[in-house]
Formats: sequence, structure tokens, C-alpha cells
Amino acid sequence: MGRLATMAFVIKRRNGWEIRESISTDRGPRSRTLATFKHLNEATIDHACARAQITLDPEALIKSALCAGAPVDPGAADAHAGALLRAMESGDAPRPALRRLLADCLEGEPVPSEGSRGAIAWLGVSAEQRAAALVDLLLLADAIPVGRRSSKPAFPPFRTTPISTRDCAAPTKLGS
Repeated sequence: MGRLATMAFVIKRRNGWEIRESISTDRGPRSRTLATFKHLNEATIDHACARAQITLDPEALIKSALCAGAPVDPGAADAHAGALLRAMESGDAPRPALRRLLADCLEGEPVPSEGSRGAIAWLGVSAEQRAAALVDLLLLADAIPVGRRSSKPAFPPFRTTPISTRDCAAPTKLGS
């Protein structure tokens, strides 16, 4: 049979918590420590995943830690959202353009729309970097060749002579 890793779990220890991996062997089940922690965070999960014999699901590890009562550090987005809410409570609100981007991102999918991604890419960019990008864009526009203009218009000319009644003959039956 050999050694077969079966699952990972979180347990309480004297000085904190452990992520352990259960291994099925010929002599029965065994477990080994993948990581120890006081607060489960992304670095601890990465360390445990690197040591594990099976592929670990980070979400399942977080659920296991919460079920065991272990403290779990919030993700970066939760931490930033909390900081934003605290700042807004004290009267420091984001400017209207950022509020619209946040609302767009929070309304639907966690991935922002194409237009929002373009705006988000420029958040926090210095004025010097924006100026350099504008200069590059203007140089590109100058490098695009301008097409020659023809002396003749590109559309058919308007009729300048009056239409005679002969041109407006009554329709005839098909086949006659």
C-alpha cells in the first residue's frame, strides 16, 4: 500500500495551532505537522501547501481553522475595506470618481469591467508618469500617416438636372 496522504486539518496545541496532514500507511494512519501558527494568514497557508504531499485547498484550510476556533487574519481586501469604512466614518470619503469605481466593482462581479480596469490601472500613478504616457501617445498620433485627400468627393454626385416625367414612368406588370 505504501504511504497515501488523505487530508489536512487544523488542531489546537499548547502554544497555538497546527495544520496537520493525515497519511495512511501499512501500519495505520499517521499525521504530520505542515505548519504552526497563532493567527492563520496567507504565508502560513503557503508554507503548509509547500510541505503537503497532496494539493491543499486554501479555502478548505480557512474553513477548517474557523471550525476549530483558530483566529484567521482577514484577507487584504477585507483589511482595506475595513480601513476605508473607518476613514469614511471619520468624514474622509474617496473622491467621486473612486466612489463610482468602487460601486461598479462591488455591484456585480469581483472583477471590474473593462472600462473600470483601464481607470484602475492609472490609480496612484504619479503626474510625471502620466505626462510621459501623454507625450508617448501624442508622438504616436503624430507618427500615423495622414491619408491624401482626393479632389473628387468619395460619394456619388447629386443630380443637378431636373428629372423629366419620362424617368418616372408607371410600373409595368412583370412578364408583359
